[in-house]
Amino acid sequence: MNDIRRTILWVILGFSLVMLWDQWQVYNGRKATFFPGSTPAVVQPQDPTAASSVPGSLPSSVPTASNSVAGADQIAGAAPALAAPVAAPAAAQELVLVETDVFKLTFSTEGGSLVKAEMLKHADMADKDRNFVLFDDSKDRVYLAQSGLIAGAGGPALPTHKSVMTLAPGERSLKEGSNTLELRFESAEVGGIQLIKTYTLTRGSYVVAVKHEVVNVGTTALAPQLYLQLVRDGNKPPGESALYFTFTGPAVYTEAQKYQKVEFSDIEEGKVDIEKSAQNGYVAMVQHYFASAWLLADGVKRDLFMRKVDTNLYSVGMIAPLESIAPGARQTVATTLYAGPQEEKVLEALSPGLELVKDYGWLTILAKPLYWLLDKLHGFIHNWGWSIVALVLLLKIAFYWLNAKAYSSMAKMKAVNPRIMEMRERLKDNPQQMQQEMMRIYREEKVNPMGGCFPIMVQIPVFIALYWVLLASVEMRNAPWIGWIHDLSSPDPYFILPIIMTLTTVLQTSLNPAPPDPMQAKMMWFMPLAFSVMFFFFPAGLVLYWITNNVLSIAQQWVINTRMGVPPKFHLPKF
Repeated sequence: MNDIRRTILWVILGFSLVMLWDQWQVYNGRKATFFPGSTPAVVQPQDPTAASSVPGSLPSSVPTASNSVAGADQIAGAAPALAAPVAAPAAAQELVLVETDVFKLTFSTEGGSLVKAEMLKHADMADKDRNFVLFDDSKDRVYLAQSGLIAGAGGPALPTHKSVMTLAPGERSLKEGSNTLELRFESAEVGGIQLIKTYTLTRGSYVVAVKHEVVNVGTTALAPQLYLQLVRDGNKPPGESALYFTFTGPAVYTEAQKYQKVEFSDIEEGKVDIEKSAQNGYVAMVQHYFASAWLLADGVKRDLFMRKVDTNLYSVGMIAPLESIAPGARQTVATTLYAGPQEEKVLEALSPGLELVKDYGWLTILAKPLYWLLDKLHGFIHNWGWSIVALVLLLKIAFYWLNAKAYSSMAKMKAVNPRIMEMRERLKDNPQQMQQEMMRIYREEKVNPMGGCFPIMVQIPVFIALYWVLLASVEMRNAPWIGWIHDLSSPDPYFILPIIMTLTTVLQTSLNPAPPDPMQAKMMWFMPLAFSVMFFFFPAGLVLYWITNNVLSIAQQWVINTRMGVPPKFHLPKF
């Protein structure tokens, strides 16, 4: 039986080392050795004039035209050919650069779409001298915010995100003393309808108000539908470590079904299971630290969709049917586009459930109060590194008595360990009697072998939740701590913190009582050391949190052992 256990443990250890080596290869830009997987295809931008040159059809990224009662199944299907061709002539798009105090945005006159968004207050992770780019339309990346109109079944083609628009004259940068900046795009008449988009940018905000004015310039009443969509390639953000296990992909939120995120692979395989129709909520594209989202006012009916657009290109969006518009009349729909960092308080204030794009995983119920406490500490300390240290200190104080029970149990185990070792040596040829004798010693000394485990197990969910708080919080991005740590979201450039963490892990392990079984004793050393190796590639903020936890645990264990008359002793592994 012991041989089987040992074999299983060695298999687990071996597999863990294989996984670590594989991720080390990926981290250094090489192909994975053992689990290569498939490499995502590079998105090639399509010729912007190609779609409009095909009579009777819309480009593949336009959502399905449907009548006002269309279900989500129709919305998610392939875009059908329409009865009439797009009226706008093929023309090269013009790019318009607009700048505020937080944004440098690029709009295209093709559909008035947002095709590039630079974050002026957030540096790129790979090159700190460049601004971080969220939206993009290049040979390597595609990530766009689009909107347009589609008609009901059998209706005429209408202005879409492929229709050529003209930009009204006006300012292109936010001037001193001004709080807002407006851009107005106007389409030509297509199918008797003119679409006017007005973007309003606000100082200090990543929220963009987008007003859609639908003008009926034809001779018959029409009831078009407004679609809002985010189109993105399926690649992970550049420079994102595979060790972080963060989510990249589309998400939707409704009051009925709450937050639903979907992997790109599930869209590829047709496994999308989201609420198809609602009168509230939003659609979003999520990645580590940043998100984009389209929002409509509550009470406006919308059909939700996620679909594959092209090779390695996906969209998430919603379609809102408009009321019938008489000839000469117009209808205005106010929408909101968010494109920026996952700042929890900003997202909460913007729309119910929008803060959930900051993904804490299944421990959200614990993570949210931990982030609240971390944020409050930062309000006093004004340094995220020291705020992490203070938060771990408060958690150790909160769990002091649980830890005291665990360390007391370990101290008792350490006190009886010499008797156990002597007994094992004496009865090594009689395993059954050895087990009985061991249980007798534990009963006499009132030692519970599991007494040190349960109190620590209770705390594990809290510290896992804190891990996700530190991993998901954009506030850690480019936040300095001390000296050489200029970015708590990046690995320590000199590996000083990981080395300190490894040393504290070794010290803490050496203070624990050695398991009587030699194989268990070896595993007690192997696993923490393997765990420490992973932390060489983790963000400095996470390593700092773990070092603080280790140091405080060692101090408490030392004090308790001394009080119980069990002098702290360091034991090294015997391999």
